[in-house]
Amino acid sequence: QVQLVESGGGLVQAGGSLRLSCAASGSRFSIYGMGWYRQAPGKQRDLVATITRSGTTNYADSVLGRFTISRDNAENTVYLQMNSLKPEDTAVYYCNVLTTSLVNYWGQGTQVTVSS
Repeated sequence: QVQLVESGGGLVQAGGSLRLSCAASGSRFSIYGMGWYRQAPGKQRDLVATITRSGTTNYADSVLGRFTISRDNAENTVYLQMNSLKPEDTAVYYCNVLTTSLVNYWGQGTQVTVSS
């Protein structure tokens, strides 16, 4: 079992920045991929960015050039640096972990609100 603890959400003005963190803990697990997804009210949960253990990244087109995903393998932690935030980035952001056993785990979600 893997537990995920997210932090870093909040309220920010358009053009501002936030940094999200997600720490994974548990016993006898090995992480393959980590990532962030987001869900706005009334919409489906969408991919924001993912990163593999070797550091290969993937971004949604809407955040490319503004958001940066990174990870600390030793600490089983993934980060999302969000710059030049827009009101349309407002959503609940969820951390995701895919283990080498191909099991998905989700964080509890952290609210990001961008005011115009």
